[in-house]
Amino acid sequence: MAKRKRNTNVEPAAATVALPSKKIKSTPQPPPKSPGSPTTIQIIAGSYDRVLHGLTAVISQNDDVEFADTFLFNAHASAIRCLALSPPSAPVPKQTQKVILASGSTDERINLYHISAHAPSYVTVPAIAGLSAKAVIENPQNKELGSLLHHSSSVTGLFFPNRSKLLSSAEDNTIAVTRTRDWSLLSTIKAPVPKAMGRPSGDTAPLGGTPSGVNDFAVHPSMKLMISAGKGERCMRLWNLVTGKKAGVLNFDREILAEVGEGKFTSGEGRKVAWGATDAGDEFCVGFDKGAVVFGMDSKPKCKVVPQPRDTKQKWTKIHQLCYVQVGQEEDIQVLAMSTEDGRILFYSTRPADLVAQPAGKAKDAALPAAKLIAVLDAKDIQGAKNDEGKGKTTKSEENLPRIKDFVVLNVGEGASKCLIIAAARSDGTLMVFKLSASDLLPENVVEAKPVGKLLGTYKTGNRITCLKAFVMLPQLNDGEDYGDESGFEGFDGIEEGGESSSSDSE
Repeated sequence: MAKRKRNTNVEPAAATVALPSKKIKSTPQPPPKSPGSPTTIQIIAGSYDRVLHGLTAVISQNDDVEFADTFLFNAHASAIRCLALSPPSAPVPKQTQKVILASGSTDERINLYHISAHAPSYVTVPAIAGLSAKAVIENPQNKELGSLLHHSSSVTGLFFPNRSKLLSSAEDNTIAVTRTRDWSLLSTIKAPVPKAMGRPSGDTAPLGGTPSGVNDFAVHPSMKLMISAGKGERCMRLWNLVTGKKAGVLNFDREILAEVGEGKFTSGEGRKVAWGATDAGDEFCVGFDKGAVVFGMDSKPKCKVVPQPRDTKQKWTKIHQLCYVQVGQEEDIQVLAMSTEDGRILFYSTRPADLVAQPAGKAKDAALPAAKLIAVLDAKDIQGAKNDEGKGKTTKSEENLPRIKDFVVLNVGEGASKCLIIAAARSDGTLMVFKLSASDLLPENVVEAKPVGKLLGTYKTGNRITCLKAFVMLPQLNDGEDYGDESGFEGFDGIEEGGESSSSDSE
C-alpha cells in the first residue's frame, strides 16, 4: 500500500508513462473505439434565468441523436454570464475521470462543480412517447463544490489553462488567478480604469462615471501571453503571464474602427478576443459589435471580417461569439468562426493567400483586406432533422431564426473520418446540434462560400440561454467505478503566489 501511495503522488510521471497504457486496456480512448459506437457529448448551458442546465446528446453512426437531462442547478442569484470547463483529470485505473465546471454571474460569484467525464451507462427515467417528459440521467459525480468570491463586480470571463489554474475576469477591472488544488487566490492582474473624458456613460457605469471592466481575455497556447479588452476604452492590452505584468497596449486607430462600423457615437471597445494560427504564423482577433479585426504577432492589422446580413436591406449584423476552429491535422490550419444576430455561423479564412483586397475609402491609406468567407452554417436552409419532441423542422415559426448567442465546435475522429460537431444555443432557449466534415472547411478546398452542416437535432431548454460549453465524453467504465478523490495537478506556474500585478498607464 505504501508503494502504491508513492506512485499516485507522483502525478506527472505516472500520467505520462505508466498509467495511460493501463487505461487503454480497460477503457479505450475514442479513436480506437469499435465501429458503430455512438458519440456522447455533454452540453452545459447558462441562462438569464439563473439556471445551469446540463444534458447529454448521444449521436449514433447513422446521425440519430438522443437527448437526456443530466443536471439542473439553480446556480446563481442573477443571470449567468460565462462558463469554463477544465481538462479531464488524469486517468487512474478503476477510477472515473472528472471535469471541473465553473460558472460566473452578475452576482459576483464563481460557482464550481464536478462533472463526470465518462458517458453514462444507463437512463434513469426514459422519455415516454407522446408526452412532454424527457429522459433523465442521474450521476452522483455531478455535484457542487462551492463558490469563489474573488471579485467585487459581475464576472465576465472564465478559463482553465489547465487543471491547476483558473483565470477569471470581472467588471472590477481585475483578472484573478486561482489555484484549483485549494481554490486560493494566487495573483490579481489589475487593468487601469479608463478615463471619463469622452467616454459614454453606459448602463453599467455609476452616475457621472464611465463604464469599466474586462470584457474578455484570451490566453496564448504557450501559456506565457494573454490579451484582454476592456469597457470604455478603444484599445486592447497584452499581458506577460510569466511576470504578471503589462506587456503592451494596442490602441485602435480611428481608421481601423471605421472599417468595422465603429464610429464617433459608438463605444469602439473590443467585445471578444481569440488566438489563432495560419500558415503565416500566430495571430489574434478582436471582435466588435459589427465586425472583427485580425492582427499579426507584430500587432499590425492583417485583415477585417465584416459579416454581411441575411437581409440585403440591412447594412450590418451583430456578432455574438467568435473562435478559431482547427480543420486540418496540423495546428496552423485554422479558420475563424463567428455567430451572428440573424441565426448563422460563418467561417472565414484569414490566410494571406485568401485575403480579398478592398477599394480605398476616404482615408489616405488603403482599406484593410477582408477575410475570405468559405462556408455558412444556416439552420434556416437545413431541413429534415427532428427536435426533442420528434417533430420535423419545417414549421413557419422557424423561418426567422433567433440569434445564436454562443456555440462550441468539437473535433471527433481522426484522419479521413474526422468531423466537427457543433453545439449552438439560440436566444429562444433552443439547443441545436450540427455535424459537418472538417474537409469542407479546408481553405484550399473552397473556391467560393458554400452552405455546410447537417442539423442532427434540437432541444428546447425553456430558458433564455446566455452561454454554452460542451465536451466529448470518454467511454463508459464497465470494470467497476470508484468515486475516489483525485490528487495532483499539473500546470502553469508562471505567476507567483500572492502577487498582485497592475497596469497604470495613462493612454
